[in-house]
Amino acid sequence: MTLLHDTLAVGSGSLVGFTLGLVGGGGSILAVPLLVYVVGVASPHLAIGTSAIAVAASAAANLIGHARAGTVKWSCALAFALAGIAGAAGGAELGKTVSGAKLLILFGALMIVVGITMLRPRKSGGNADVKLTRESLPHLLPRLLGIGFAVGMLSGFFGIGGGFLIVPGLIAATGMPLINAIGSSLFAVTAFGLTTAASYAVSGLVDWPLATLFIFGGAIGGVFGIALAHRLASRKHALTLTFSVIIIAVGLYVVARGLTG
Repeated sequence: MTLLHDTLAVGSGSLVGFTLGLVGGGGSILAVPLLVYVVGVASPHLAIGTSAIAVAASAAANLIGHARAGTVKWSCALAFALAGIAGAAGGAELGKTVSGAKLLILFGALMIVVGITMLRPRKSGGNADVKLTRESLPHLLPRLLGIGFAVGMLSGFFGIGGGFLIVPGLIAATGMPLINAIGSSLFAVTAFGLTTAASYAVSGLVDWPLATLFIFGGAIGGVFGIALAHRLASRKHALTLTFSVIIIAVGLYVVARGLTG
């Protein structure tokens, strides 16, 4: 690795961490385009495997904070994650069979969907007491397993954290409040990221030194992103709107590059 390569890797990781800290989600989907188009990773599959490690590390760090705050619904998160792990493993294997060019086009299309999804306002109400019990099991478990498997498959296929899908998925399955869905989703994001990374690592599709640099940059960027988020708390909607537009624009660029490349 050259000094420029290392600097670009740390800088790209910082941008992802900064974005996650600033708007609280969606930033990890920038990891693959940054690794391919900025850092210069030649293989989209290698970029996905490497980014999966960074996604899992970032989610695990944030999960600790939410766990301390008591916002994680552990029983629901565990059921969702277990089903999602199976989906992520299958999705990762499927993703490796798709050509790099096609995978980038599909990834760009997903980015556009993510950007549009983030424009929708999230509801903060819900049942704060929801959990898996003998009484709620027949009603909640099938929903958690079904939605968890589907989201996990998408996460594994694209090598993303999938928080933007997991949060509404948990709300749809359980009716839990937004803050609990965000906290609980981080458990699933960590599990999905590790599952995807393991699948790609077995195939030799993880650049470990690069992943380390990316994670290091993400930790630095996250500190500044969180600090700025507190200062701009009253402008959270404007920040999310701006970031959504950036995600859509990058998605359009990725699709265009994939179609013309």
